[in-house]
Amino acid sequence: MKNLRICFAGTPAFAAAHLQALLKAGHHVVAVYTQPDRPAGRGKKLQASPVKLTALENGLPVFQPSTLRPLEETETLASLNSDLMIVVAYGLILPKRILDVPRLGCLNVHASLLPRWRGAAPIERSLLAGDKVSGVTIMQMDEGLDTGAMLYKETVEITSTDNRIDLEEKLQIAGQTALLKTLSNLERFQYESMIQNDEDSNYAAKLEKSEAFIDWRLSAPEIDRQIRAGIGRNPAYTILSDQRLRILEGSVSMNNSNAKAGQIVESVKTHFSVSCGSGTLQVQRVQLPGKKPASVKDINNSRPELFSRDVTFTCEQPK
Repeated sequence: MKNLRICFAGTPAFAAAHLQALLKAGHHVVAVYTQPDRPAGRGKKLQASPVKLTALENGLPVFQPSTLRPLEETETLASLNSDLMIVVAYGLILPKRILDVPRLGCLNVHASLLPRWRGAAPIERSLLAGDKVSGVTIMQMDEGLDTGAMLYKETVEITSTDNRIDLEEKLQIAGQTALLKTLSNLERFQYESMIQNDEDSNYAAKLEKSEAFIDWRLSAPEIDRQIRAGIGRNPAYTILSDQRLRILEGSVSMNNSNAKAGQIVESVKTHFSVSCGSGTLQVQRVQLPGKKPASVKDINNSRPELFSRDVTFTCEQPK
């Protein structure tokens, strides 16, 4: 259905990729909604969102309200005479009167196999939970939090080494495929949509900063998932000489040691191994305070004493 008048709402690069897919496929996007420009970088200069940049590159009108609650925002959307609004990681709540404006309603591209993870951080929560699969759900939006009827799902595998960036890239590709397939026969997918079972849902709350601290009393697999879930947004860290040491890459060994949790039990050229509540974690890549990410091998070349055997990381979170 490429004759539909579509409004697109989204903000980050994940959303911009979906907008680009719509345009490449020949869909008629009449306007784009994205969040207001935000200060970024050391100079705190206002920076446009990836969705806004994509829209401007393609000559599309851009709207950037800070909220959609005022009546004038409903009137503005109504003036666009859209058939459908597609929402991808927009970041603003759509009130019911906004949802009711487009003739065919509003569709959401949600990065989870609903109703598994509802909320702001389904990618991180699926990794932390140790899920083996994830995916994208095309959902007919209603007033609830990711509670709308499901039109189509596209599944992806989560491997034992996938981090947040890896999984987001997989879901981005899956989301583009799912969205275009849904739009190819939208009326049928809407007619055959399925209601979610609320009992199967979990709330994917945004990760708190406190969740990035590594408690070495947890099992090695749990800590490994914590590291992979935090990459790029909320990096896992421990304390070394009263400073934060970010742990960026590791691998699990379930060989238990007699050492206490948090103690380095092995230190070789390419990695160091830390005793956990069960198993050990081999650490290959870290980030020292004020430095760029680096391999343990590179750091050992200049500071071999830093990760010496018997160094112990604290298990208590600093206040």
